[in-house]
Amino acid sequence: MYRVLVCDDDTAILDSIETFLKLEGYDVLKAKDGAEAVRLVGENEIHCVILDIMMPKLDGLGATLKMREGSNLPIILLSAKSEDTDKIAGLSFGADDYVTKPYNPLELMARVKSQIRRYVSLGSMPASETLISTGGLSLDTESKEVTLDGEPVRLTAREYGILEYLMINMGKVFSTSRIYEAVWNEPSFTTEKTVTVHITKIREKIEINTKDPKYLKVVWGIGYKIEKI
Repeated sequence: MYRVLVCDDDTAILDSIETFLKLEGYDVLKAKDGAEAVRLVGENEIHCVILDIMMPKLDGLGATLKMREGSNLPIILLSAKSEDTDKIAGLSFGADDYVTKPYNPLELMARVKSQIRRYVSLGSMPASETLISTGGLSLDTESKEVTLDGEPVRLTAREYGILEYLMINMGKVFSTSRIYEAVWNEPSFTTEKTVTVHITKIREKIEINTKDPKYLKVVWGIGYKIEKI
């Protein structure tokens, strides 16, 4: 589960954003000033920060500078100021995005999702020995969780086993017999149909267009592979 830190001195806004984030499946931490936000970033694994600019103790710009000293996690600034100079200032301080109040909560959620996807899939996130990613597709070999563009993908045990095997060996092509032996852990005989049925189901869950798959590719006459993007 990805964790988002929300920082705003307005309790109503803080609670509202928390509600929408939890509906999207995120874990949420809250802070009411920039100093508290900086402390929480230092003490927790956080994947995105939503940060109001006008706050007591330490404002959003100052907090952004502090966070940037030791982290490259995505930071989205919130502000009632809509002037281009204010946006430029926020981005120049190290923010990744700038949202003007009042805002559409669904748009804010879309921006959070986009920033987390970029943070994880493009390798900006500290390397994890258990996380394997290609494009927007990620698989955690420890938690056994699969996500596509930040959204969870529900797989059966066999489907997960096939996907994990192919992602660990990303770019390599394996025959249906080889996949069966690796995932079922038993000798293969007439196993082609068994594996291809599972491959079809996996594609239905991770591909936008199953007839032109982006991730799970077939190499005709040889087998299947996960494309490295």
